[in-house]
Amino acid sequence: MAGKPKLYYFDGRGKMESIRWLLAAAGVEFEEEFLETREQYEKLLQGGSLLFQQVPMVEIDGMKMVQTRAILSYIAAKYNLYGKDLKERALIDMYVGGTDDLMGFILIFPFLSAEDKEKQHAVIVQKATSRYFPAYEKVLKDHGQDFLVGNSFSWADIHLLEAILMVEEKKSDVLLGFPHSIPTIKKFLEPGSQRKPVPDDKYVETVRRVLHMYHDKKAN
Repeated sequence: MAGKPKLYYFDGRGKMESIRWLLAAAGVEFEEEFLETREQYEKLLQGGSLLFQQVPMVEIDGMKMVQTRAILSYIAAKYNLYGKDLKERALIDMYVGGTDDLMGFILIFPFLSAEDKEKQHAVIVQKATSRYFPAYEKVLKDHGQDFLVGNSFSWADIHLLEAILMVEEKKSDVLLGFPHSIPTIKKFLEPGSQRKPVPDDKYVETVRRVLHMYHDKKAN
């Protein structure tokens, strides 16, 4: 019997959080090793675990997988969250790609200067409400189902829900009434789960220390 997937990343959201969400939605328990020192990171590099010298990295089914999109695609396919045929997979990829674009505006937020954070906050809300959320509302309306693709829950739905909650942390009433009733997701949203909180100064300091990242990112 295969062991639990093991996730290597920081004790925070970043690019690993979507992987945590997808595993949680699939009902899969996982272990985590948090990177807190440069030495831990160097050990992974020297051991050949990081093909492109970057995290996230996930040990699963005998593989040491890197590249977030590849990891997510594998998990989605393994746990039947990737559509029933090639056409549905293409739609899921398209919708996930759009959600990724929106998330990109949010992921850099903790690493911005105070001045740029104010600007970026406005950008996030504007992009979400005028471009991305209306697009998904149209997809759902045209599709006539409770799901973005086909007639069942998929990676696209999970990714969108994650993005909605991220934007709601910036503007609480951005999309009232969106359902959070999927049992595995509901469990992941409860206190004590492996979902990570909003990135704080400690998380930013850890990432900078481990990756030797000593400059502020720029707002989009």
